[in-house]
Amino acid sequence: MSSDVRRRPITNAADGTSDSSSSPSPDVDFNSNDQIAVAHRKPNGENDRRRSVMHYAYRPCTPAHNRIKESPLSSDAIFKQQSHAGLFNLCIVVLVAVNSRLIIENLMKYGLLINANFWFSSRSLRDWPLLMCCLSLPVFPLAAYIVEKFAWTKRIADSAAITLHIIITTIAILYPVFMIMRFDSAVLSGVTLMLFACVNWLKLVSFVHANYDMRMLVNSADKEKEKSASSNIEYFYDVNFNSLAYFMVAPTLCYQITYPRTTCIRKGWVLRQTIKFIIFTGVMGFIIEQYINPIVRNSRHPLKGDFLYAIERVLKLSVPNLYVWLCMFYCFFHLWLNILAEVLRFGDREFYKDWWNAQTVDEYWRLWNMPVHKWMVRHIYFPCLRIGIPKGGAHLIAFFMSAVFHELCIAVPCHIFKFWAFLGIMLQVPLALVTDFLQRKFQNSMVGNMMFWCFFCILGQPMSVLLYYHDLMNRKVNTK
Repeated sequence: MSSDVRRRPITNAADGTSDSSSSPSPDVDFNSNDQIAVAHRKPNGENDRRRSVMHYAYRPCTPAHNRIKESPLSSDAIFKQQSHAGLFNLCIVVLVAVNSRLIIENLMKYGLLINANFWFSSRSLRDWPLLMCCLSLPVFPLAAYIVEKFAWTKRIADSAAITLHIIITTIAILYPVFMIMRFDSAVLSGVTLMLFACVNWLKLVSFVHANYDMRMLVNSADKEKEKSASSNIEYFYDVNFNSLAYFMVAPTLCYQITYPRTTCIRKGWVLRQTIKFIIFTGVMGFIIEQYINPIVRNSRHPLKGDFLYAIERVLKLSVPNLYVWLCMFYCFFHLWLNILAEVLRFGDREFYKDWWNAQTVDEYWRLWNMPVHKWMVRHIYFPCLRIGIPKGGAHLIAFFMSAVFHELCIAVPCHIFKFWAFLGIMLQVPLALVTDFLQRKFQNSMVGNMMFWCFFCILGQPMSVLLYYHDLMNRKVNTK
């Protein structure tokens, strides 16, 4: 047969498709007509070799089992797979189906329980003192900038600058606390103000600490030696107002003169993320109003009364609380911070890591909130190590700082100081030691991960919600 005849495809009269011959050839991939033509153009030597291989392949006497293999879902093989997208999609479909049925059942039984006054009440609109306090917070970075400018130009001594910065940062956190305690505002308004105030304080400390360290490097006696040890000394050389202004709105808590920047703003991407943010915020509000509020209102104080009843309430509250917590994480850490970063062209968008795979509690805190983690490492942990505090003490100080700010953000708006949030964070220290021990003993990543989910999400958060709710209700009853 000539080469022209061998290369010409034969058209099937029935369906109009073409094939290379009336009988299958072992060196042809039947999935593509282009591959058929390529296969026929191969050199004769390669075709003969492939025919020889296919001649002996898949014969009745060919071994079907050639090596040891594990089942894909076995513990040794499941984590070696490249992707679990199919199982993830199945979980999503099942969650949507199950929760859709529960939502419909809940609506049929109780009706729509959404109360708009919870989010937009006339009382919240009257919280103008808190709004004015929030709008006046930029005064403190401006004051810190003026002090730093005087310190850099040698108009005031470093000791005077440190004293002024201590006064400024102290007032910056006590002023919002005083305003919230002075005016009986809505809890949501107080929480919002305290979150802004805490972020403002953390940024102030980073700005002050970074500039103080820059001055120490610049003014050190052996400047050349320090310059060789720190290649960024010229990068951080002078205090700059534009850099401070950008830093105060950027999605980071660690100050530096410049940041990695993207080339442009993707307006369509920002719009899509904003729509997602609105949708998930609505979902979060729906779960709170339709599920969490009725469960909490129909409960008793978890530390007073029947222990089994308290456990039942906590477990019943755990699932909707977990949904709200995950929605909060997705809305704030993924959507809002990325939207802000895109608008400001902020390049470093590692706002979180894979905290859901954390094997210990300590690892979770290193992965969960990267802006705060970087701030803690930069301004608390390593400075403690440099002055001779052991690692355990530095860890304890970092957790103590975190506990104080968690307590401020919850207790001050609620006007109650029961220290539940403070104790909840400090209890993470022994829990971290336990999960570290179990991880070393069993060498199993699932043990610490399951303990994290159980103690932190299933038990810890619902218990805190019940404790603060009943203490808040008791305070309102006592003040009437």
